[in-house]
Amino acid sequence: MSRSLENLEQQFHRIAQLDHASTFLGWDQMVMMPEGGMPARSAAMAELAALRHELLTASAMDDWLQEAKLALSKGLTDQSHAHVAEMERTWQQAIALPASLVRAQVIAGARCEHAWRTQRADNDWDGFLSNFREVVSLSREEAQCRQQLKPEKFKTPYDAMLDMHCTGDGQVLINTVFSVLRSSLPDLLQEIMEKQRSLSVTDLSGEYPIEQQQKLCEHLMLKLGFDFSAGRLDISMHPFSTGGRGDQRITTRYRTTDFVDALQATAHETGHASYEAGLPVEWQPYPVGHARNMCIHESQSLYFEKHVYQSKSFCQAFHPSVKQFLPESGRFSAEEIWSSLTQVKPSFIRVEADEVTYPLHVMIRYEIESALINGDIEPDAIPEMWDSAMNDYLGLSTGHDHANGCMQDIHWTDGTFGYFPSYTIGAVNAAQIASSIRRAHPDWQEHFAKGDIEFARSWLLEHIWQQGSTIDSQELMISATGQGSDAACLLDHLRRRYLQDQD
Repeated sequence: MSRSLENLEQQFHRIAQLDHASTFLGWDQMVMMPEGGMPARSAAMAELAALRHELLTASAMDDWLQEAKLALSKGLTDQSHAHVAEMERTWQQAIALPASLVRAQVIAGARCEHAWRTQRADNDWDGFLSNFREVVSLSREEAQCRQQLKPEKFKTPYDAMLDMHCTGDGQVLINTVFSVLRSSLPDLLQEIMEKQRSLSVTDLSGEYPIEQQQKLCEHLMLKLGFDFSAGRLDISMHPFSTGGRGDQRITTRYRTTDFVDALQATAHETGHASYEAGLPVEWQPYPVGHARNMCIHESQSLYFEKHVYQSKSFCQAFHPSVKQFLPESGRFSAEEIWSSLTQVKPSFIRVEADEVTYPLHVMIRYEIESALINGDIEPDAIPEMWDSAMNDYLGLSTGHDHANGCMQDIHWTDGTFGYFPSYTIGAVNAAQIASSIRRAHPDWQEHFAKGDIEFARSWLLEHIWQQGSTIDSQELMISATGQGSDAACLLDHLRRRYLQDQD
């Protein structure tokens, strides 16, 4: 190994330790930290972010990267080109921003997110806006810095932000997928709703103790292959998955009157955690060992949620467990629960939306945040634009109900602009992956009917998880499924499930 490559690996190993600390400080902030800890916590996390930035942008990094690439070209090292390429990409993303901006963004984001927790409940848009304006201003500054670094690659500032989350799946791909869905989903939605009008959907509401729901969610995680010796489940306002190898943290939220929402969120986050736990051990501290991008990440969570947990065969297999942990649910059959899971109806809340209307929720956010970061609108205009888009896409009006409108998501509070498209590209990818797994295992329904998904986990481990970031996202999809991300696969899945009643 060349000395320069050795120096790079040492530097990224140090960065990985800071990332580890930041991850668990962030988890604690969102799950357990008392309100009074916010000032000190945000300052500590800002300092860690600044230290990370300093390590990534150290003056020697450029020389080490150039020398490492030269050693690779001359065959002086047996390390992969992807290993160095991913370190260089991470370095380039870092040098685009001054450390002062990184620190300011962490502080502003922590302040906005923490206040949002109560402001959303109070429908306090004006209070939220007082913090959010600074988040947007700093995010625009970030976007402009990133665009200026590679103006030939990024046509707009938003393009540069998109690349942080959907790396390799740029706006050309996203616009192509969204265009197909935008032209097909409204008619498909109406067709499905018309079909379901004749169906009787059981009201599953009741009184379900949170303690028992949590035990049921933990049982579902076990069924889905989660290792509790290397992770845990907790409660948060917004479900999420984070952590590191050997310590995967999942959170969900509960409502005492409903048990389905928590189960779906838990299945979703278990998919995220499974991907992280399955990444290649040998590349763990380095960028090449990370998840490819959020479009692939979301495909894993949506595969677990929509194609495993929400399949009729798995739902039937899991039904005895639901009755065991929640005796009041015993009055519902597996068929009634599955029918409730697959009910399609336009609604206000993205995370509770069915898989037919969900992409329309994402498109609303995509259109708003791209206009916001590109400076075409100001934050004050969001509620009106949101309400107009909800009317156009879903036939609903949020009016002044900001809690169930533009304040419902956590993503914008810390400047995570460019993330939302990954949910729908992830849904497209998940449909393709599910189709490929079914082709490889024609007896998949028999496995699901027994509550067995190990065959699917093994396929994902080989074709997705163990690949890390060794190849680009579209190469990964082609290698795993035979084609790049194609909206037709998601539409086919929706037609089969909702119009043809095929699992």
